[in-house]
Amino acid sequence: MRIRIPVAAAVMAAAVLCLTACGAGIGPREGTQTAAENVMIRLMSPWPDNDSLQNKLVERIVEEYMREHPEVTITTEALENELYKDRLKVLSASNALPDVGFSWAAGFLDPYVEGGLFTPLDDLLEGELRDRFVAGTTEAYMKNGKTYALPVELNIVPIFYNKAIFARHRLRPPETFEELKDIIVRLREAGETPISLGGKDAWTLSFWFMYLVDRVGGADLLDQAIETARFNDPRIIEAARLTQELVGLNAFPNGFIGMSNEEAKARFMAERAAMYAIGTWEVPNYTTNPDVPESFKDRIGFFPFPLVEGGEGRLNNWIGGPGVGLFVAENSKVKEEAKKFVAYFVKKWGEHAVADAGIIPATKVDTGTVHLPKMYTELLKELRTANKVTLYADVQMKPVAAEEHYTLVQALFGGAITPEEFALRQELALLKSR
Repeated sequence: MRIRIPVAAAVMAAAVLCLTACGAGIGPREGTQTAAENVMIRLMSPWPDNDSLQNKLVERIVEEYMREHPEVTITTEALENELYKDRLKVLSASNALPDVGFSWAAGFLDPYVEGGLFTPLDDLLEGELRDRFVAGTTEAYMKNGKTYALPVELNIVPIFYNKAIFARHRLRPPETFEELKDIIVRLREAGETPISLGGKDAWTLSFWFMYLVDRVGGADLLDQAIETARFNDPRIIEAARLTQELVGLNAFPNGFIGMSNEEAKARFMAERAAMYAIGTWEVPNYTTNPDVPESFKDRIGFFPFPLVEGGEGRLNNWIGGPGVGLFVAENSKVKEEAKKFVAYFVKKWGEHAVADAGIIPATKVDTGTVHLPKMYTELLKELRTANKVTLYADVQMKPVAAEEHYTLVQALFGGAITPEEFALRQELALLKSR
């Protein structure tokens, strides 16, 4: 599967929507609630960071909804990304999902749809949310002609870099992989950490591998390999070899395999690393977040992943796509009210995100009258002119294959397996999950 972004697409989403962890457990429901009674909606999210702009924005939307609908109480449970996924699995096993939650697209969605756990939301798309989404986003949440979640974000993954560190060592953003390797060597020789990366959260490792697959084999190679379960391709093996070449150059922090993404992020924010590849949901930290010093924001830029000499990739091929979307549980006792809240949330997020927080939503927004930070407008331009945005590998894969992908990229970066073993074992995992 792949997402092609048309030139007319004016916005993308950078969202890590952070909801308040307020201790409200989510468990089996007792009885039903009618419209005449007080309604309680249970909400669950994978973003527990109370200090983020996204968190504050979600709090605002929830508060606005409850103020406008006094008969409704919304309780939230927020967990870190991987814990959230585990919690979702546990709750689905007992058919006790929250009324509203977040799901990733494509392969991640499959077992929940196949198990009849998410309700279709096409009536919202045909009603009050008609024509509100950027083209190509809602399709990622479709199964068998029905839409089971509504996107709130559409991200790409640039390489962010510290312009002050680059200037100190007379470096400029690389356009080729050889130039990137030269920068890594020069930074290491100068006592700097070239690239901040947390291998404990394996999905961030996958970004580097995915980009190398694109730059070696072109825009469609990874999609085709996942779709056909044919991973043992010489170009994929070469991408895996180049991945290990970066490790061999000591590009990443010492002990990075055991480091979380939050730790890697903190290292970059503390200016203890020159580069950091992450989704555009981090853009507020480099543009609008009032808790981040302006001096730091001024020092951060970005560049696309460099080209590999002789490869088929292009600089305007990006890794990204819709990240998470709002779902409504099929067995929710307040299903209709939950769907109303989802529609409200999507609209309000689009209204507030750009002007109030510098966050880029998945819905269409007129940015002509809004003053936007330079980085924000530059990233919008990149999306409008993108040749291809390839959906994250782990999201494309079904959960079993995605879990094996995490294990394998960690082993690849850790030098525990060869590129050939990596490709063969990923192919076997894809075949088993079909």
